[in-house]
Amino acid sequence: MTIKAAAARITFNRNYFYIAALIFVVELLIACFVRDRIIRPYVGDVLVVILVYCFVKSLFNLPVVPVAIGVCIFAFTVEYLQYINIVEKLGLQKNELARIAIGTLFEWIDLLAYTFGTLIILIVETWNKKNK
Repeated sequence: MTIKAAAARITFNRNYFYIAALIFVVELLIACFVRDRIIRPYVGDVLVVILVYCFVKSLFNLPVVPVAIGVCIFAFTVEYLQYINIVEKLGLQKNELARIAIGTLFEWIDLLAYTFGTLIILIVETWNKKNK
């Protein structure tokens, strides 16, 4: 893709942005106030994939499937970085922002949560396309 073609795909989609902002607020509320074994660790992981997807779609007019799969691969990559203890390897174990953004605890079930979030994206986008 040429730079000109890529630039033509840059756009601002208010609806995706609002959804991303709303999910971001929900994620903050979960992080600050929820201390359980389901919503905080797993619902948060499902929502973060949807959040990143909506943010990307708010800025770029790209096809649904490649963006959804790309976001899922990104989430899997972050989880892999947790698996190899990248925060410690980079000497950032005392950096709270790095610990929050990258995470420090690998869990196989998180991969399932990211996959589930991606499936939600694909189902909702397919449903929206059929109802337009």
